[in-house]
Amino acid sequence: MGIDSIIIIGAGVAGLSAGCYARMNGYDTTIFEMHDKPGGVCTSWTREGYTFDGCIHWLVGSRPDSEYNRIWRELGALQGRTIVDHEEFCRVEGEGGKALVIYTDADRLGAHLKQLSPRDSALFDRMVCDIKALTAMPAAPENPPELRRPLDGLKMLPGMLPLAGPFMRWRGKSIQEFGAGLSDEFLRDAFPRVFEVPDFPMLAALMTFAWMHARDAGYPVGGSLEFSRAIERRYLDLGRAVSYKSRVEKILAEGGRAVGVMLADGSEHRADVVVSAADGHSTIFDMLDGRFTDPEIRGYYATFPLFPAIMQVSLGVDADFSDEPHMVNFPLKKPFLAAGKAYDRIAIQHYCYDPTMAPEGKSALVVYLESDFDYWKALRKDRKRYKAEKEEVAAAVIAAIASRHRGFAGKVEVVDVATPATYERYTGNWRGSFEGFLITTRTSKYMLKGMKRELPGLERFYMIGQWLSPGGGLPPAAQHGREIIQLICTRDGRTFTTSEA
Repeated sequence: MGIDSIIIIGAGVAGLSAGCYARMNGYDTTIFEMHDKPGGVCTSWTREGYTFDGCIHWLVGSRPDSEYNRIWRELGALQGRTIVDHEEFCRVEGEGGKALVIYTDADRLGAHLKQLSPRDSALFDRMVCDIKALTAMPAAPENPPELRRPLDGLKMLPGMLPLAGPFMRWRGKSIQEFGAGLSDEFLRDAFPRVFEVPDFPMLAALMTFAWMHARDAGYPVGGSLEFSRAIERRYLDLGRAVSYKSRVEKILAEGGRAVGVMLADGSEHRADVVVSAADGHSTIFDMLDGRFTDPEIRGYYATFPLFPAIMQVSLGVDADFSDEPHMVNFPLKKPFLAAGKAYDRIAIQHYCYDPTMAPEGKSALVVYLESDFDYWKALRKDRKRYKAEKEEVAAAVIAAIASRHRGFAGKVEVVDVATPATYERYTGNWRGSFEGFLITTRTSKYMLKGMKRELPGLERFYMIGQWLSPGGGLPPAAQHGREIIQLICTRDGRTFTTSEA
C-alpha cells in the first residue's frame, strides 16, 4: 500500500525539517505542535524591548560552502542572515587575573595555551594539528543509516584515513582527564570548565574547535526563534501550515501499524505514516504507553545520563557590554545559594553582537545555572513560592554580577527566569533536560551509529530529533528530518528529491 499522508508530532527543527522534505517529495503532511510557535527548544522570547535567546550559541553549517549548509539552504534557514564568527569561543577566568581564552583560530589557541603552560607545549602542538585535521571530517553518507551499504563506507574511507590518528589519540578520553594531565594548576581547573558537563569527550571538544577554526560554526543574527520561523516559512511556502496548540496525547496503533494520533481535545487524525519529533520519553512511554520497546530502547532511558536541567536567568541592562568577552566564566568573591544549590562561579553571555536583541546602547545578558528538576517541579505547585524562589535566584545572580561590574544592579531594567519546570512545560522535554541525552565517552558512539528510530512491533512509525543523538543539537535534528523522508520515499518507491528555498 502506497503512502500519501504523514502526521508529524512537534514543530521543532526536526519536525519542521521532516515537514519540508515531505512536501518537497509530494506528501500530504500535518504537523501538530503543542505550543503556539515553532522551534521547540530553539526559541527566543521578548520582554519589554529585550529579546532573550534560549538556544543558538553557534551553528554548525554556517559557512556557505560547507556540507551541512546545504541542508540549511534547503530549509531556508540561513538565506539573507548575517553570520557572526567570534574570535573567542569562551573564556574561563581564575584567581589573580588569570584567564584561559578559547580562541576560535587553532594556531592562536595553541600559542595561548603554550604561554600558560610551556611544559605542555608538545601536547598543545599535537592538539592544534589534530584540530586542523578534523576540519576535513567528511559529512555523513548521502543515505540514512537504514539504507547504507558497505560501498557507502568504502567511499568515505579515503576521507577518513587521515583522521585515524586524531580518533585513536583522543578516543575514550574525557576533557576532565585531559585537564587533569596538564602541568599548570590553573589550566587543570580551567580547561574542563570549557564544557562543564561530566565525562565530556575530548574528541567532541576538538570537533567543536575544528568547526570554529573552519568558520563553520557561526551565530545567525536574529536568534533562535527567527531561525525557526525561517524554516516554518519554508514549510508554508511548500503549501502547508502548522497546527498549533494541538497537543498529541496518544499515537493510534492498529494491527501493529501506526495509523494516526489523538489530540488532547479528544479528536482523532489519521495518516499513512506517523513521525514523532517530540520528546522521546513521552513518545515511547506516554503516547504509546510503553507497548513497543525492547531492552536496548529501555536501556537508553534507564541508564543514559541526561543533560543537566538548567535555570536561565535573563537580564535586560541599561549598559553596553560590547567591550566585554561575549561569554566569560568567572569565580565569585562571595558564593551564593539558589534553589538549594551552592554556586561559587557563574558564566555570563551577552548578545551585543546581535543588534536585534536589545535597544541601542543596552544589553541582553544570560546566565545559565545547573539546577534540580524535581525541586522546581514540586515547587511549581505553589505558584506564590515558585515566583518568590525565582525572584531570589535573580537577585543572587544580579548581586554576583554586581561584584564584578560596579553599579550593575541599578542598571537592570528587565528580569526573566526560566526554570527546569519551564522547559518541561513549554517543550515537553523529559525531566526538563534541554538537550536530551548527555554526550559522554560512553554514549558518544551513538552520535555516528545512531539510536533506534523505529520501534519493535510498530510499522509506519518513526522517531527523529535530539533524543536520537546524544549531544542533541540543531544540525542532527535537521538531518534526521531529511533522512527519515528519504527512508520513507525509498520504501514507498519514490525518488527522493530536494530543492533550495
